Amino acid sequence: MARGWKAVALAGLVSVAHSQTSNPTISIAQITDVINSTGIVPANLLGVAATFLSALLNSTQTSITNALSQPGVDPQKLLNPELYYSYGHSPPVYPSPQGSGDGDWAQAYTRAKALVAQMTAQEKNAVVIPAKDTRSCAGFVDSIPRLNFSGICFNDGPAGIRLPDDLVSGYPAGISVSASWDKGLAWQRSNSMGAEFKAKGINVALGPVVGPLGRVARGGRNWEAFGNDPYLAAALVEPSIQGLQQSVIACVKHYIANEQETNRNPFLQGFLAPLGVNLNNSVSSNLDDRTMHELYLWPFYDAVKAGAGSVMASYNRINNSYGAQNSKALNGLLKTELGFQGFVVSDWDAQHTGIASANAGLDLVMPSDRYWGNNRLVTAVNNGSMNSTRLDDMATRVLASWFRYAKFSNPGIGPNKAVDARKSASAQVILQSAVEGHVLVKNIRSALPLKKPKTMSIFGWDAPSGLNTSASDANLYALGLANTRKYADGSDFGDIQFLTSSAAVGPAGTSFPAIALNGTMIGGGGSGAITPTSMISPLDALMRQAASDGTTLHTDFVSQNPSVQPSDACLVLINAQASETADRGTLADEYSDSLVWNVASKCSNTIVIIHNAGIRLVDRWIDHPNVTATMFAHLPGQASGDALVEVLYGRQSPSGRLPYTIAKNESDYGVLLKPTLPDAQNPQYSQVNFTEGVLIDYRHFIHQNITPRFEFGYGLTYSTFGYSNITITQNTAVNRGLPPPDAGFKAPSGGLASLYDYLTTVSATIYNTGSVPAAEVAQLYLGIPNSGVVKALRGFEKHWIQPGDSTTYTFPLRRRDLSVWDTCKQLWMLQEGEYQVYVGKSVLDIQLSGRFTINGGGGGSLLE
Repeated sequence: MARGWKAVALAGLVSVAHSQTSNPTISIAQITDVINSTGIVPANLLGVAATFLSALLNSTQTSITNALSQPGVDPQKLLNPELYYSYGHSPPVYPSPQGSGDGDWAQAYTRAKALVAQMTAQEKNAVVIPAKDTRSCAGFVDSIPRLNFSGICFNDGPAGIRLPDDLVSGYPAGISVSASWDKGLAWQRSNSMGAEFKAKGINVALGPVVGPLGRVARGGRNWEAFGNDPYLAAALVEPSIQGLQQSVIACVKHYIANEQETNRNPFLQGFLAPLGVNLNNSVSSNLDDRTMHELYLWPFYDAVKAGAGSVMASYNRINNSYGAQNSKALNGLLKTELGFQGFVVSDWDAQHTGIASANAGLDLVMPSDRYWGNNRLVTAVNNGSMNSTRLDDMATRVLASWFRYAKFSNPGIGPNKAVDARKSASAQVILQSAVEGHVLVKNIRSALPLKKPKTMSIFGWDAPSGLNTSASDANLYALGLANTRKYADGSDFGDIQFLTSSAAVGPAGTSFPAIALNGTMIGGGGSGAITPTSMISPLDALMRQAASDGTTLHTDFVSQNPSVQPSDACLVLINAQASETADRGTLADEYSDSLVWNVASKCSNTIVIIHNAGIRLVDRWIDHPNVTATMFAHLPGQASGDALVEVLYGRQSPSGRLPYTIAKNESDYGVLLKPTLPDAQNPQYSQVNFTEGVLIDYRHFIHQNITPRFEFGYGLTYSTFGYSNITITQNTAVNRGLPPPDAGFKAPSGGLASLYDYLTTVSATIYNTGSVPAAEVAQLYLGIPNSGVVKALRGFEKHWIQPGDSTTYTFPLRRRDLSVWDTCKQLWMLQEGEYQVYVGKSVLDIQLSGRFTINGGGGGSLLE
């Protein structure tokens, strides 16, 4: 979701909602009225702005008409584009399933149904739309005092409460959690975070994030999520939801196939709505059934199994049907196949229809009631366009989640500024989460850990706090803190998208700068930004450590080619930023690369630290002989400096592993490098065809036989480890037939129960052969027959081991872990044949291997 003004140029692709066949004239007077209502343009510039925009709209419509009138272009793209693109691509699934209230949901559903039975039709309508008064929440469902319903407050975000000038913490982002590969720590982080949300009177935390899954290397929001592999994301989202929901409702997002920011919304939809004009429609993620299940739906299985109270429907289209009205995705996959019992809420302004979206499975809308307000749902029930049981189910789902997870009265509903939500115990959780999100990828000549250097130089603007890094400033490291003025129709200015277009119609796209220039970067931008009351920058912590050690410091935070004083070590701190509403324009930047090279050319012990909101390429300098160590610090939150010092000085051995693949060249990512733009064939409706299927990230590199710079799962420690004694054990006490034994039964939360049966267990012994305590992340990959995937992550464990000690790592494999989605049978099917088992330090550094077979009769055997 987006709630912050971003300065953009007004350019793009235009479609006129009410008439596609004509070339209407949008008058200057009409546009002047709209611009004037926003208050964003000074009165003396209204005429100039309106004249410019009128010319843009009319000339661009002419360009589109000309492009679609060329020979060979289907005329329906011009005559009726909505029908052309939408019809028949995403199969309809109706009616919307009613929540069953099975299992752990039973008590909450009983209470919710009892409350709904007391409601008038108008009150039922009211609990599925936003209130006019948000009470400073990101969104608010109004209270019903006569029924003792206190309302529901929604607020950002996935890395902590986003409230400027408030007493809250800033947690490490999702990318740091995924880099930690630590399920227990994921629970602790979310549990601590949930307690802060509750202390502030917030009922729904808008997170965690498992979409995007990192399909696009330059994706603007990859940093919010849990890495580029479905199993890794699923393994971390389950404890994250369980931790949050000790206190509040978790809202897992963005459902589904939400893989690029570019064209995620109709361009300037809020701004031009009063004119009845839509700029380029939302991008469509076009993917096949197997890809949907094995990649993008995979982590939502575990999220629903964990009891997620809500799911956020995404902005994009899925097979040309909007995410918030896609009946296949909502009714078919989520509520039927996964047995989801909570409520579906739209991403902010992601709703584009009224009753159609309700019938398709949307339960609650934010932040505008333009489609469901004024008792429109009641009217729909009365005129027969919606069944009364659907409205009852919508209200029941919302209230059941509230009863189960978020019914509280103290300290009251709505962000309470007087309450200090921070807890002393949270500080250690935040620090440890930040520490474990650091990934060491190079360390030669024992550069790290540092050992009380006599002199040290620090370079790069990512080291200090910056001139304006208070939580109240809309600075570059926290782009989400900008003002929240709205359009006349209630939409946020944040709905304005960065430029996207095609060669056939308009200029090239634009993105945020590649680097944050305003001090150290502790988080990404947009609704996932953090607003901690205080933070410790790398410079702050390094100065404190230097004072303790008696180290002389030299600093230069600005120069690209600084002079270098004689130093035992030179630290270069750079960053790679990203934010909601735009995809990244590059995976490296000239300024930072030159800075590293220039320092390394003058300092024989150059250590590079990167705060990165996604993949950052390093080949420009990584092989320089004077670059002795390189660390990806990711987005560590408020404890940035303390966490860095913990690792640099060896108080803790680095234990993070890469949750993505770092290529040598951008071109190595192929079609997965950057977002898809409109083209001459589809100038109004961007089409992203997921032709790579299940082969993203490391699967793509292996399939294409491309050697990466640093592979998925890679990371160094200050110790060494040995692997031995792989064993593979088959569980014969459960049904091992190829299809799930409960196929055809109604699915409980998380899908068929048999999908979570443990069929096979792999174990291995791992020794700390070094001299310091350290954690080893052992990873299990499977080669599943008939899958077309050489290696797929299907297990990982992280244990801290003392020098000379050993630990047994155990990887239990569920039926789903061993299965392939059968698009004909519409089932997860075990595969007959030989399974390859790989256990190692990363996807390419395999230490142990084995194999076993599954036969059609349900048996299995170990092959040594």
